[in-house]
Amino acid sequence: MKYLNQNEAISVDQDLFNEYKFSVDQLMELAGLSCAHAVVKCFPADRYSRVLVCCGPGNNGGDGLVCARHLALLGYKCTTYYPKPTPKTLYENLAYQYALFGFSFKPPVRADFVPVVELLQQTKLPIASVDIPSGWDVEQGKLQDCDLEPTLLISLTAPKLCAKHFKGKYHYLGGRFVPPALQRKYELNLPEYPGNELCVEI
Repeated sequence: MKYLNQNEAISVDQDLFNEYKFSVDQLMELAGLSCAHAVVKCFPADRYSRVLVCCGPGNNGGDGLVCARHLALLGYKCTTYYPKPTPKTLYENLAYQYALFGFSFKPPVRADFVPVVELLQQTKLPIASVDIPSGWDVEQGKLQDCDLEPTLLISLTAPKLCAKHFKGKYHYLGGRFVPPALQRKYELNLPEYPGNELCVEI
C-alpha cells in the first residue's frame, strides 16, 4: 500500500473533485461516515459512551462534524468543540445537523488552537485522529515529543507518509469510495474492504 506525500494527497483530492466529479459535501459525508465506523470498531458505545469531537476550520473540520452526527445516531453522547467555524453554507449546515487540521497543515499550531492541543496532549483518554494527527507534519510525522500520539488513526483515501510514524493501537483506512482508475493512476495498492465495511484496519 502506498503512503502519500503532501503533493500526492492534494493531487488525489483534486482528481476526485475535477476528474471524478465528487463534490466537497459528498467526500465529507463518506469520510465522516468512515471515521464514525472506525471509532465504533475501536471504542464501542457500551464502554465509551461519551465522545468529544474537536473540529477545526476547513474540510477536516467538516469531516469531524459529519462523524459527530453519525456517532450520535450510533448511540454515543457527542459533544462537538468547533472554536473557529468556517463561514460557508456547507459548514453552517453541518454544524446545524448535528478534526482539527488536514493534510494542507504545516506546523506550528496557530495560537487559537494551542490550548486545545495542550489539553489533548495531557488527557489519558483515547484519542482518534483523522488523516493527520493534530500538530504532525504530513510527511515527517511528530516533530516534537509533545505532539499528539493518538490511539486511533483513521487515514482517508490513502495513508499519508506521516502514518509510517504512527505508534498507536489502531490504524484504519476509510476510502472505499476511491475509483479503481484513480487507485491505478497513483499506484495506491489499497487493501480490499471486507463485505460491506466502510473502513478497514491496516
